[in-house]
Amino acid sequence: MLGLGWRHPHHEELLRRLPRLPLLEVHAENFFAKGGAAPGLLMAAREHYEISLHAVGLGLGSAAGLDEAHLQQLAELAARVQPRFVSDHACFARVQGMSGVQHAADLLPVAFDEANLRRLVAHVGQVQDCLRRPLLVENLSAYVRWTGDELAEPQFFNELVRRSGCALLLDVNNLLVNARNEAAGEGDGAMVLDSCRQWIERLDDGSVTEIHVAGHAQVDGLFIDDHGSAPSDACWQLLDHARQRFPLAQGLLEWDTDIPSFDVLLAGIER
Repeated sequence: MLGLGWRHPHHEELLRRLPRLPLLEVHAENFFAKGGAAPGLLMAAREHYEISLHAVGLGLGSAAGLDEAHLQQLAELAARVQPRFVSDHACFARVQGMSGVQHAADLLPVAFDEANLRRLVAHVGQVQDCLRRPLLVENLSAYVRWTGDELAEPQFFNELVRRSGCALLLDVNNLLVNARNEAAGEGDGAMVLDSCRQWIERLDDGSVTEIHVAGHAQVDGLFIDDHGSAPSDACWQLLDHARQRFPLAQGLLEWDTDIPSFDVLLAGIER
């Protein structure tokens, strides 16, 4: 059974109904506060479910380095919650500017080269030392590519796992969005799916611990990872393939915009 990305509109309903779920995932930064309603809500859910803390703000690939205060907040939250997983993304977000370090508040793609690989390995190691646990690192949906790429993306992630000891959070919807945008109408659905399956097959055995599925939209010819609809049939097929490739990985449904009724989410999980 899939886990659920637990979002604000259904906080109360989930705790009232307590459906059978293997995992709840929350965006970690929403629960950094030490007081108020949010921490109590998360700990109430923790009494019934395993929790995954999915961070979005570390910027693991940032040349400006990690924000120590942000990392410490994440570590304190993890110590309180004792989650099953802690994750973030293979991206950069922090940039040194004229007035100090600026945060893009977005997940920006890194070039798949040796310099960025070394930077990610160092920063993942820093996070893991602070958390005292392995970190899960997620692949991005990216709408640009760097001209300096030296490694194929699966090879980049394999090296990251080997050198840092982290694990991967494989987002199959992100794979699908990237493949559809790269095809630019030149390939049919079967060709796109096949390229995604080949991407998954190139990952090392046992490297994936969690798998995300979500929906995406098409806007002016560009596929956007908006998490605003049910996963497509192609996304479900990639989930099937990924779970055959990594049978011990925990799947999870994300739905972050245009969030439907709780029953619609539960039906997606049952599927």
